[in-house]
Amino acid sequence: MGYLLNINQLTKTYGNLTACDNISFDLYSGQILGIVGESGSGKSTLLNCIGSNLSIDGGKVTYTNSNNEILNIKQLPEAQHRKLTKTEWGFVQQNPRDGLRMNVTAGANIAERLLNVGVRHYGNIREEAKYWLEQVEIDTNRIDDLPSTFSGGMQQRLQLARVLVTKPGLIFMDEPTGGLDVSVQARLLDLLRSLVRNLDLSVILVTHDIGVVRLLAHRLLVMKNGQIVESGLTDRVLDDPQHPYTQQLVSSVLINN
Repeated sequence: MGYLLNINQLTKTYGNLTACDNISFDLYSGQILGIVGESGSGKSTLLNCIGSNLSIDGGKVTYTNSNNEILNIKQLPEAQHRKLTKTEWGFVQQNPRDGLRMNVTAGANIAERLLNVGVRHYGNIREEAKYWLEQVEIDTNRIDDLPSTFSGGMQQRLQLARVLVTKPGLIFMDEPTGGLDVSVQARLLDLLRSLVRNLDLSVILVTHDIGVVRLLAHRLLVMKNGQIVESGLTDRVLDDPQHPYTQQLVSSVLINN
């Protein structure tokens, strides 16, 4: 089976700073890829370059869509690119307020992506919205409430429902548990693990939290100064780190715990 996503020598620079330096990897369907590194390592820049939130200076991003067509993302016409990001791709932001429309109801947030894939029947949309609220453990009686009335953890779960409703082929997650207190983080992680397994999701997950990738990711990339310094199966990388920087990351977690 071919790859879902291929990154080939992706480069992103800011003046004299190389934020991503010739990054290459493949992602396969149903796989969760974790990317870890300290602040400034380039991991969030990489995610945003792949997800087309940032332009790239070199290299190539190709994606195999639901029709088995291999798309060169950089060369996609704007309309086709916009449709892809609203249907087959989903982006879960660290701050859910960046991924939600705060001035419309919870149900309307979910409905927006359904409208993008051509669903028009109001009753069907509302039932689908209720279904996904249930999937992310939000009371369906909150369907007509504004996200601003939700807690941070509920907003993050609503953002997940908004993304998942179109059954995207690829989900980008940028520090999805960041900014939440420990008990809320634990509940969200349990939910993410359940959804990932049950829906056979393909995910690129950026985090500074090694506990998060150990729980969720099949494979792991470790980034430092814009480069991948180590990669492999998550348990192998974390249990037997080869690069001094990875050893430092793992040992700092052990010390802090």
